Amino acid sequence: MKKMKPLSALLKGENSVVHNILTDGAMRRRFQELGIVPGTYVACLQESFFGDIKSYLIKDAVIAIRNEDADGVIIY
Repeated sequence: MKKMKPLSALLKGENSVVHNILTDGAMRRRFQELGIVPGTYVACLQESFFGDIKSYLIKDAVIAIRNEDADGVIIY
């Protein structure tokens, strides 16, 4: 069984699947608009110099997300 962890824990070159979204309100809606919903495949492509932002491949689009926001997305 795979271990659950936040999206922010995904390292460059790794991929996973979204299990759940823990945030509410506008951020949850924004994730859903971007296609970040349970069952979505995500891959970490890059990490910023300071490591506070990562870019992810999500449904053929590259999206940059701050780690504090990515903590609200659970992957496995």
